This record gives sequence, C-alpha cells and structure tokens, in this order.
Amino acid sequence: MEIKDMIDEFLKVFGGSEEEIRVFASPGRVNLIGEHTDYNGGYVFPAALKMRTTIVMRKRDDNLIRLKATDLDGIVEADINKLDSYKGIKWGDYQIGVAHCLKQAGYDIFGADMLYDDTVPHGGGLSSSAAIEVSTALCFATLSNEAKGITEPVDMIEMAKISQKAEHEYAGVNCGIMDQFASAMGKENHAIFLDCKNLDYKLVPLELGGRKIVISNTNKKHSLGASKYNERRSECEAGFEILKKAMPEKNCLGEISMAEFEAHKQLIADPVVLKRVTHVIGEDDRVLGAVDALKCGDIEKFGKLMNASHDSLRDDYEVTGFELDTMVEEARKIDGVLGSRMTGAGFGGCTVSIVEADSVDEFISQVGKNYEAKTGIKPSFYVTETGDGGKEIIL
Repeated sequence: MEIKDMIDEFLKVFGGSEEEIRVFASPGRVNLIGEHTDYNGGYVFPAALKMRTTIVMRKRDDNLIRLKATDLDGIVEADINKLDSYKGIKWGDYQIGVAHCLKQAGYDIFGADMLYDDTVPHGGGLSSSAAIEVSTALCFATLSNEAKGITEPVDMIEMAKISQKAEHEYAGVNCGIMDQFASAMGKENHAIFLDCKNLDYKLVPLELGGRKIVISNTNKKHSLGASKYNERRSECEAGFEILKKAMPEKNCLGEISMAEFEAHKQLIADPVVLKRVTHVIGEDDRVLGAVDALKCGDIEKFGKLMNASHDSLRDDYEVTGFELDTMVEEARKIDGVLGSRMTGAGFGGCTVSIVEADSVDEFISQVGKNYEAKTGIKPSFYVTETGDGGKEIIL
C-alpha cells in the first residue's frame, strides 16, 4: 500500500486530521549465506530488502497504544502501564514486546495510534517479524528522544538488540541477532558481513555482474517456535560444551576454526549433535569464502558455496524439508542458475538463487511449474532489490 493510501486508511480507522502523522519503516532481509550461525557467534551475510513494514502513526495524549494492520480486522489496544501482560496475543505481541523492552531500557513510551502495512511475506523466512520489531522500536525511541531533548539519531544497533530481546522474552523465540541487525543497518546495493560474536560488521558492495537475486517462496509457512529452532540451538550448545573441555578459552562455536574442529570433533559422541556442529563450523567457513569471492568478482564460486550451504542445511542441520529441497532441486536444473539455497530458519519459507538476467523468466516459469507439480503448492517469486535499513520517512 502506498503511503498516501495508508494515511487515508489511518484517518478512516483512527479519525482526526493529518497533522502530527509520522511514518516509519524497516525492511525484511534475505540472508545470502550463513544460516543458523548467528546464535552460535558465527558469521552471516544478509542484505536488507525493499520489502518492508511501514507504520503510519500519531502520538496520543493518554496511555493507550492502538494497533491496526491493513490486512486484518480489529484494533489491538494496550495500556503502556501494563505492557508485560499481553504476551501470547494473536497479533500485536511483537509491537507490544518491543515497547515493553524499550521501557525496561529507560525509554519513555507514549500512547499512539499505529497502522501497519507489511510487504514482507509472513512466514516466508524473510524476517517479517524483525521488520515489525525494528520499525516499532525506531518509532517509539524517536518519540522518547524528542521528549528528552536528545537530538542525536536513534542508535539503530541498540534498536536491533532491543528488538531481539523482545523476540526472546515476549515471543519466546531464542533467535540470533542477524535478522534485526540487517533490518536496522542495511544499505541499498550492499550486503552486511556481520560477526555475530561482537557485532563487528562491514558493508560489502553487492555487485553481481548483471545477475539477479531471485527469492522463491515455497508458500509452506514456517513458524520459528514450531520449527524446532530452539531444539537446534540446544544441540549446538551441547556440542560446544563438549568441545570447550578441550578448548577452554573458546566462548562459542563461532570462535572455533575448521582445523580446530577437525582436531577435536571425535569428542562429540552423539552423532546428531556432531552433525549440527559440523554444519555450523562449515557454514562459518563458507561465509568467509563467499565474502572473499564476492569481493573478487567470482560469482561462480559464490554460487557454489551457496549450493554447499543448502546441502549442509539439508543433511547435517536437517532444517529444509520436502518443499525447500524441491525448490532448490528444480532451480539448479535451470541453465544460468549459479547457486540456490534455502534462506531463513527453514522448515518452509523461501529460497534465494543467483540467476543470470536472461534466465530469470525461464527460471520463474519452469521452477514454478515443476515445483507445483511435485508439491501441489503454487509458489511465489520475487526478483529482489536491496534496500536501506530502518528510517523515518519524512512526509
């Protein structure tokens, strides 16, 4: 929905005039490579998208936050003095959770009317939740800073951290920092090489030499809470504790090199835990190789590393499933596809592929037809552009 249309809808729902209406937005992200490494202190390589959450809002004079989505009926109301009491509501928990965590961090929370419009597919693995969280955090933090006379820009890395905390404590998903960081800190035509151990990051120009990034949505919805995400995290933690006995100076799997892992992996007796750790250590190595390949303009190598990433997620981490594997298999049959892999938490959602520009139409036609024939599900495709991170849109 265009912003002008959103403002018209806002006025229909909440009344009043356009005075004091403000607009905030934050994007979803696609992770090019580096999956299930962030909560292990490893490396990731995401890019922010132009698909985003947009908020049209107006400050209120009372203690109520009123939330409305353009595609849902009804208004959710929350009292800013009882923000810890709304966990588990069907829609609005991300927003209220962010407000709650901001308040705990010392920000003043004001009543507001807020209309949300999302162009990030929900449940597609493109971080629709992070887009909601970061845009909400930026909105409330901006109001708080203005009320306190603070003129510096909102600290977007802090907004990412607070958004992650809200997902942990309010939504009950023990996610890593990547999604929120990419939504907060993305830059158009760049990807983010992020070290999740310490949040050191570099913006890397995303120069694909005329190739396109194609996101393929399996339209098999996934829920992080129901996708064994937390189980995988526990398995990784168990593996690390075993390896730490041999390397007590290490603080996370992301600090263990491939050579160190090869020297000590026999300590992990549980074959399932060993597979999980094998993926994480290998995936970190693939991210480093992929960033170097992109910097050197070796897109073919980048694509091969994407393929290896998916194969590891399928065989060692076991988070793909029939739909994602089918989508990747069909993509790799198309001439002009340099690499294809799942992106996001898995168990449904999306794949990301690097495709020669003149092969994109064939890709969408053939992969779509073959995927639907094998799964019975009609997929969606997005030839994507990268975008900027969270910001206020000045009217």
